[in-house]
Amino acid sequence: MWLEKYVMFILPFITVLREGLEAVVYVGGVGLGLPATSFPLAVVCGLIAGCLVGYLIYRGGSETTMQFFLIVSTCFLYLVAGGLFSRGIWYFQNNAWNNIIGGDASETGSGPGSYDIRQSIWHVNCCNPELGGGGGWGIFNALLGWTNSATYGSVIGYNLFWICVILAYAAMMYRERRGAIPVIDPMIARYQAFKARVIAAILRRPVEEEDVEPVEQSGIFAESGKAKETGVGGPMSVKEAEVRAV
Repeated sequence: MWLEKYVMFILPFITVLREGLEAVVYVGGVGLGLPATSFPLAVVCGLIAGCLVGYLIYRGGSETTMQFFLIVSTCFLYLVAGGLFSRGIWYFQNNAWNNIIGGDASETGSGPGSYDIRQSIWHVNCCNPELGGGGGWGIFNALLGWTNSATYGSVIGYNLFWICVILAYAAMMYRERRGAIPVIDPMIARYQAFKARVIAAILRRPVEEEDVEPVEQSGIFAESGKAKETGVGGPMSVKEAEVRAV
């Protein structure tokens, strides 16, 4: 398909476009609420930081393996995603508390009244990312989801995020070492077969073999080590996977 042919162009283009629009929205939002002299320094610092990070990635890419870079960047993205998920839950609960007290709880400072004691797991009267711009704590809040007043929802949500990540990696390791996962892989095989039929119906053409890839090629059913040693097995189509699942 056309998208698959030009994917190496479309993906970077959309990424750069999204980041550029995001920067325009943020800078424009700051410019509407604050004087124009308040954001040139931040913009310049952001450009310098971006160039520095890009240079470090470029230099590091020539001195380290791509696998190491991908592992480090993926771990960092997991930390950011976990913090973002936890922070989103915290903001929902904080908005409910603001509705109860009839105002912005952060305006009361970090002491009593600034948080809901019924939902609190821990609270410290310092290190508040919501006061005075946040400083370094604001950076920790934006990147890692730090808050000086944790709630049940934010902590449980953060733990559930990492449990899901662990289970996903455990499933991939199981599939790589022992083959197909009994329940999950047949469901994925049925979904791929259904998607191929839907695409064929939309394009009004019969389902061809390249529409439904063998499971070994698509990575859904990996051959077990025993099958590879004995020579038994081989590429399994989606139809065969459905028959075995039944």
